[in-house]
Amino acid sequence: MSLDETRSFKVEKIENEKTKEILKEVYDSLKEKGYNPINQIVGYILSGDPTYITSHNGARSLIRRVERDKLLEKMVKEYIEVDE
Repeated sequence: MSLDETRSFKVEKIENEKTKEILKEVYDSLKEKGYNPINQIVGYILSGDPTYITSHNGARSLIRRVERDKLLEKMVKEYIEVDE
């Protein structure tokens, strides 16, 4: 790439990767503590109540970094296979 070319920076892709990492860490922490991770994460997303998420491994703090509405939007798009 020459110095005259403009690079493209995609913030959304980076945010999606961070969100995936956070959800995976939260999932793993919930599983380690013996919870059903999917049910707990869904409970958190629907209610906004962070007590659905264990504080084990800092999972509760991590999940608060994810915007619930953005997460729901992404999940619906993935589920119905829409790329907007």
